Amino acid sequence: MAKTIAVSDDVYQRLKKAKMPRESFSATIRRTLDARPKLSTIVGSGTLTREEWTETKKILEKSERKAIEKLTGTE
Repeated sequence: MAKTIAVSDDVYQRLKKAKMPRESFSATIRRTLDARPKLSTIVGSGTLTREEWTETKKILEKSERKAIEKLTGTE
């Protein structure tokens, strides 16, 4: 079922710019909402606390080490 929503002109222009050829606005919105944010867009935004950032950084470093070990066969 379709719903009508109102957006400001600047949001409409951004949505129009993000829309792929032959893609509906619904598909554009869905694709955008489903996209995972990049860590670089979160850093400094106040989204994560310093403690959360420290823990996330540790997890990423551990994951990176494991990936390198797998690639080099030094597991």
